[in-house]
Amino acid sequence: MPSDYLQVLTTTDSRMAAELIARAVVEARAAACAQIVGPITSTYWWEGKVQTGEEWQILMKTTAERYDALAAVIRQAHSYDVPEIIATPISTGGADYLSWISNETQPR
Repeated sequence: MPSDYLQVLTTTDSRMAAELIARAVVEARAAACAQIVGPITSTYWWEGKVQTGEEWQILMKTTAERYDALAAVIRQAHSYDVPEIIATPISTGGADYLSWISNETQPR
């Protein structure tokens, strides 16, 4: 079912950190793929002040079943105290692509 698939988003403060997280989640088979976008500019509240910083966004494809494992790998690899981890259901997609996500996120 398409609702069994997720796109998960996180951001980090450097391209190197993004590459490390992307590799960690794919090697753990918690995500079938991870795409790095950036740099982007983020403006946010932190420690009582509005801050602005350069970040890199990581978009990961996984199954709902593997979400907890993916979130755990992100938290372990991430340098932020409160990492952004947001999951959006994939409402529809190519059957062959969704099947690939399922196959590549099975623990070996």
